[in-house]
Amino acid sequence: MSFPETRMRRLRRTESMRALVRETAVAPGDLIYPLFLTPGEGVRRAVGSMPGVFNLSVDEAVREAEEAVSLGLGGLLLFGLPEAKDERGSGAWDENGIVQQGLRALKQTAAAKKLVLIADVCLCEYTSHGHCGVIVETPHGFDVDNDSSLDLLSRTAVSLAQAGADVVAPSDMMDGRVRAIRRALDGCGCQQTPILSYAAKFASAFYGPFREAADSAPQFGDRKSYQMDGANLREALREIDLDLEEGADMILMKPAMPYLDVIRAARERVGVPIGAYQVSGEYSMLQAAFELGWLDRDRAILESLLGIRRAGADFIVTYFAKEAAKMLG
Repeated sequence: MSFPETRMRRLRRTESMRALVRETAVAPGDLIYPLFLTPGEGVRRAVGSMPGVFNLSVDEAVREAEEAVSLGLGGLLLFGLPEAKDERGSGAWDENGIVQQGLRALKQTAAAKKLVLIADVCLCEYTSHGHCGVIVETPHGFDVDNDSSLDLLSRTAVSLAQAGADVVAPSDMMDGRVRAIRRALDGCGCQQTPILSYAAKFASAFYGPFREAADSAPQFGDRKSYQMDGANLREALREIDLDLEEGADMILMKPAMPYLDVIRAARERVGVPIGAYQVSGEYSMLQAAFELGWLDRDRAILESLLGIRRAGADFIVTYFAKEAAKMLG
């Protein structure tokens, strides 16, 4: 039947009616809050390009975790800023590394029982050159060597799991890293530690502010030889298939907003839990619009998250997590 018998506006007439027939929802428990850990005590250093985001010492991170629990958030995603860097990124797997310290401290709190602690597995924050693996010289210049990087990534994942990570999340985009990490975890008795693979991580312009927050900008070149070309949806689905074959338990899509079609295609293809990362550039872009008065802050934050959920994400990594949770109640 068509108009006038069918009137779509009947079910939009009141807020209670709209709530009754709403198809998609965002809850605080769907949100993961990223934290950037840095050495020291009482450190809460603002990230200039990301209003409201800070580099935090471990004691400050514990306070953030307590607030995250009070707001009903689903978990935390931990990144580290080491005291020193080297060519191999050895701080990533140091048992006294900054994220390892943070994990042990968080595990001693009541908050750890109510939050999923996810540890990012990558070398870019720890290498002096800012790339995600071992640098080698080739006839065509310098490149990231895939296979020799796998052992370092595996050592990092094991170190983080042993320090208390509930989930390890490789974000490096090296081929074969999920299989290498799974074997390493199983070999050290961490068979129960899930792998959340950044299965489709695109070489994006939207990572810029993160590189300030994590001090991880590449010192030369770019990451296009290992992060994905933003034009390729079919390739993203191949990456997802391969990571699941290698043992990934969950997958993460990054960025979110410019790649909603990838999230939807992944949701239609696989049955595993899917997360999406609303990355730093997405956050900073909205913050700039808020500061200029161009967008309604509350409505835009929630609408951006709702769109990611509607595309198919089961959970969302977002710097808006705390603010959104307060609005969602």
